[in-house]
Amino acid sequence: MTLSGFVQAETFSLWARSDDSEFMPKLVDAFNAKSKDKVELQLVPTNEVVQKYAIAAAGGSAPDALSLDLIYTPAFSQAGQLKDLTKFAKSLPYYDKLSKAHLSAGTYDGKIYGMPFSGDASVLVWNKDLFKKAGLDPNKPPKNWAEIRADAKAVSALGPNTYGYYFSGNCGGCNIFTFMPLVWASGGQLLTDGGKKVTVDTPQMKAAIRFYQGMVLDHLVPDGSKTDSGSNFFAAFAGNNIGISPAGSFAIGALNNQYPNLDYGVTYIPGENGGTSSFAGGDNIIVSAGTSNKKMSAIESFIKFAYSLEGQKILAKNGSLPVRSDIAKQALKGLDPRYQIAAKAMAEGRTPYTPLFNDLINSTNGPWITMLNRAFFAKNKNEVTKAIHVAQSKMQSIVDNAN
Repeated sequence: MTLSGFVQAETFSLWARSDDSEFMPKLVDAFNAKSKDKVELQLVPTNEVVQKYAIAAAGGSAPDALSLDLIYTPAFSQAGQLKDLTKFAKSLPYYDKLSKAHLSAGTYDGKIYGMPFSGDASVLVWNKDLFKKAGLDPNKPPKNWAEIRADAKAVSALGPNTYGYYFSGNCGGCNIFTFMPLVWASGGQLLTDGGKKVTVDTPQMKAAIRFYQGMVLDHLVPDGSKTDSGSNFFAAFAGNNIGISPAGSFAIGALNNQYPNLDYGVTYIPGENGGTSSFAGGDNIIVSAGTSNKKMSAIESFIKFAYSLEGQKILAKNGSLPVRSDIAKQALKGLDPRYQIAAKAMAEGRTPYTPLFNDLINSTNGPWITMLNRAFFAKNKNEVTKAIHVAQSKMQSIVDNAN
């Protein structure tokens, strides 16, 4: 008996953020049940995973692979801590059907270091019962800012403690996810030149901020929005007294499970005069630079399984949008049809590219949320202009100092 040609099974370590706890263990279990190779999964608290991985990578104890919030892929790519996946990625026959936003965030200096893994998208949700009570067509979502405002005004007129619109006014991450698509759909940008040029001070950004400011001044938004740092990002709409709110595709499953009697619709986030956009979120899968070539074959097998129809179905059934557009409809078949809207939104969505995402956007005292909170709740238009000028200067300074 000869062992020539025998390929030894490999086991590799995989970290994932706790936000992935609904789908990642199920995907890993399904892979381990049918593959000679095995995955050892460790779920890490979401707010700790970036720092923990950075420390592990610097100390030589990083996991073989990591499912990472795609916005952080550029930072680890730039730091030289990831393995080049370009050859493998482009060898896949469905490479051009993988989420372009994920691949864009995963590409650094022309090479792919992060591949699409799980998907999320920002959308607009509206309360159909409140629309009916307000005399609006419950099956006709707003398709531009004027329609959002008109619908919000009609719902707010229903009486005390009922509001037309809601957003988390003191949450940087929430607003990059749900406010920025208003700007993108209107032709504006946040960053250009590979993240080296900040483009906050634009007519589109100013118009979008004044759109929100106008709804605040007209009391179409509850007062609690100003101090909400994200805790009510989803919960406010679920309270059944909000007409319209931007949200994520994750809200579909959460609303269906926790609030089965809430009659709501899902639509695209529109631009000022039409058009649509979305923030394409979710995770990229990355491989640590020090991972051995032996482990790579097992990791590649796992990625291929995740991309298979079986893998995409497991993800879809457990809260993640498919990241392969060519089989998205099949993966979502039999599920709530509102997921199809979210999947299309993600396929056409964007993700800001910058290795400085935390400093620029996510920081609780950073220039992005400082600008928005000051401007959204300002009493006059001049304050909006000042807030934008300050943010443009501070954000560009952060970028320049890092280069």
